[in-house]
Amino acid sequence: MEYLKLLGILIIIIGFVLKWDTTAVVVIAAIVTGLFSGMNLLDLLSTIGKSFVDNRMVSLFFLTLPMIGLVESHGLRHYAVDAIKKMKKLTAGRILNIYLLIRELAGVFGISLQGQVQFIRPIIAPMVTAAAEDQIDKKLTTEETDLLKGRSASIENFGNFFAQNLFVASSGVLLISSTMRSLKYDVDPVQIVVNTIPIAIITFVLVFLYNLYLDHQMKKWEEA
Repeated sequence: MEYLKLLGILIIIIGFVLKWDTTAVVVIAAIVTGLFSGMNLLDLLSTIGKSFVDNRMVSLFFLTLPMIGLVESHGLRHYAVDAIKKMKKLTAGRILNIYLLIRELAGVFGISLQGQVQFIRPIIAPMVTAAAEDQIDKKLTTEETDLLKGRSASIENFGNFFAQNLFVASSGVLLISSTMRSLKYDVDPVQIVVNTIPIAIITFVLVFLYNLYLDHQMKKWEEA
């Protein structure tokens, strides 16, 4: 019977593979796991409700979606593209490196950019695409455009994942610290930040070189 508690994981895997509604899959998996763990329905619903209330701040980014749609409808994307076309020395790789630097510095000061929605799609990706077209002096193919969009999104992930614990009061640092202390390990938030610094630096160096290689690839696109 203990293995039946793992059905929730199986439901999530199947649901994601078959591309079912994400929210419905997660809720059903939670209910199945709770019921096979011996919880009655009222306790299960109470637990789900309490978890939602305790973590409701996570869903605040949804409030930014109407704002992003509004600024895009008023030409934010076009202004970003025009600005890049006027800056001849900014290549696609250089723009990505600048954004990565901004992303990591924002982590130092505990500033959450929520980059994929607010920056990558409406600003960074169009700027990178415009810079690339200016580099090779031709229109990008659909495959090349998708590659640059994916590269732009990956830069946000690099900066967010490897630099999010550079601020001593960030949620990740506090979570790690409290979890380690509950396991009888004396871990101070400052220690976590200090050990995150070399990780952020190594990430920046490797991704910096990664983006320089992107600019090198542009020459092959131009020849093609």
